[in-house]
Amino acid sequence: MTGTGRDYGPNALPLRYPDPDVVVLDPRFANYCQGNTPIQRLWTGSLWAEGPAWNAAGRYLVWSDIPNNQQLRWLDEDGHVSVFRSPSGNSNGNTFDAQGRQISCEHLNRRVVRYEHDGSVTVLADAWDGKPLNSPNDVVVHADGAVWFTDPPYGTVAAGGYEGTPGGTIYHDCFVYRVDANGGEVTRVLPEGEMDRPNGLCFSPDFSKLYVVDTGAPKDIRVYDVVENGTALANGRQFTDCSITVDGKQQNAMSDGIRVDVDGNVWSAAAGGPGIDGVQIFSPEGERIGQILLPERCANVAFGGAKRNRLFMAASQSLYALYVNTRGAHWG
Repeated sequence: MTGTGRDYGPNALPLRYPDPDVVVLDPRFANYCQGNTPIQRLWTGSLWAEGPAWNAAGRYLVWSDIPNNQQLRWLDEDGHVSVFRSPSGNSNGNTFDAQGRQISCEHLNRRVVRYEHDGSVTVLADAWDGKPLNSPNDVVVHADGAVWFTDPPYGTVAAGGYEGTPGGTIYHDCFVYRVDANGGEVTRVLPEGEMDRPNGLCFSPDFSKLYVVDTGAPKDIRVYDVVENGTALANGRQFTDCSITVDGKQQNAMSDGIRVDVDGNVWSAAAGGPGIDGVQIFSPEGERIGQILLPERCANVAFGGAKRNRLFMAASQSLYALYVNTRGAHWG
């Protein structure tokens, strides 16, 4: 049995609909729930699952198992899971651009890379201001082709990183960066001290806003206006403090990875214990309207499937999925 009182094992009994672990907290969320589908555990066996990303052309999901230094792939055709890339540079966040090329954040090599269609690897960013990056964490692609990524220190040895990571030096404050699609110039888009530990990030459906998770202090989600023809950020403010009431107590549902649907709702991975672990769903105004409870800490989410209406959840040792009555706003 699990922390939510549920058996996800091979001999689990059928679940009566609607799924009790898909929780409607506001009537608005009921519109996004499918009444005839359960949360499914598609696979288990990783040490720490992160960075799910959907490849529409290949009909597969790729995600990272960071401590095992590999990427895994789940095939939509038959649910087969295999090692996709090993070693992976202790990759964390992954995405695909509009051309279907995979982009990954590598902790081990302190860089962001793009895997080309011919199998070659292009380094998009590995330094800023003449010094190596800390440990790129999560990555998204703007409509103009620019690659945006966060760079907290979690992958360094000094911050409890992984064996083989070169050194433990944190060279920079923790920033968000932009890699220009034309020429590849790397620019810093957050000023020094703006955020403690920028982590997950995603754009609003029209790319006019950028949401960024702070997994340091105060463990919230911030939102910025994307300005200057998509090259800079302005007007930073708190989107949500991620707080939640469980058993009458106010607690913090720490976020990590985030994605938006076509209506601008933010689907945020959550960790904090039973009653919190899973996914929190926020309206475009930052109001928590629903949650998906899982028996493990959830790190990242991604929309995928043929209609982009399946939410994939990378949660500690396992990969989960749930059909929802909306679609992801962006590719990857």
